[in-house]
Amino acid sequence: MRAEALKGHLDGLLLAALEAGPLHGYAVKEALRESHFDLPTGTVYPALHRLERAGLISGSWSVVSGRRRRTYELTSSGHAALSGERAGWQEFAAAVSAALGTRPWPATS
Repeated sequence: MRAEALKGHLDGLLLAALEAGPLHGYAVKEALRESHFDLPTGTVYPALHRLERAGLISGSWSVVSGRRRRTYELTSSGHAALSGERAGWQEFAAAVSAALGTRPWPATS
């Protein structure tokens, strides 16, 4: 999927990737890639930092095999925001589906 088609939906995708439990940044990027969203690092990490500053996710540092990595998880506010993102997406998807459907368009005068 083209990156420009994701505008306005990135936060919801990142929150959804973290719904099952904590992931480090690269694992979040890989989870999205497995869902057909191959986003550049320069898009994912700044968005994770922004979501953390907003209190929707929390991050903690760990050392694995001598390398530092930051692991992120949803906060209670993040769970609520994800619910809102899903509801907004359902409404948007229904409207687009209706507009792109095969029903005849009303005539204009």
